[in-house]
Amino acid sequence: MNKGYGAVEEWLKGMTSLQCDCTEKLQNKFDFLHSQLNISSFKNIYRYAFDFARDEDQRSLDIDTAKSMLALLLGRTWPLFSVFYQYLEQSKYRVMNKDQWYNVLEFSRTVHADLSNYDEDGAWPVLLDEFVEWQKNPQSSCMSS
Repeated sequence: MNKGYGAVEEWLKGMTSLQCDCTEKLQNKFDFLHSQLNISSFKNIYRYAFDFARDEDQRSLDIDTAKSMLALLLGRTWPLFSVFYQYLEQSKYRVMNKDQWYNVLEFSRTVHADLSNYDEDGAWPVLLDEFVEWQKNPQSSCMSS
């Protein structure tokens, strides 16, 4: 299966069960669909999204795809999402691996928006350590200016 594509039959079955025959009706169902998710099912969807969005021959997501998927999955619920997105925009990272992907969700659920409970000695991927450092020291992101 190519990146981001599914079977037409699956799409039609889903749209029929939601009673949606246009994108506007589907958009109006987002809040309902979101309300149906529990923590466990969302975690499964989040993990599935990584494999769904990556190219078959790649083990990582390119950073633009990762940003887009994170926006879909966490953009409305994670208070630090917009800041994290800005960090990814200016970072050296060109791909996100599965470990980083999984840990972004865990980070978004456990670390407070003010980063007050962030454990520098924790087992976070370097990507997240660098994000915290970037967020706490905004002047360091302007060094190239």
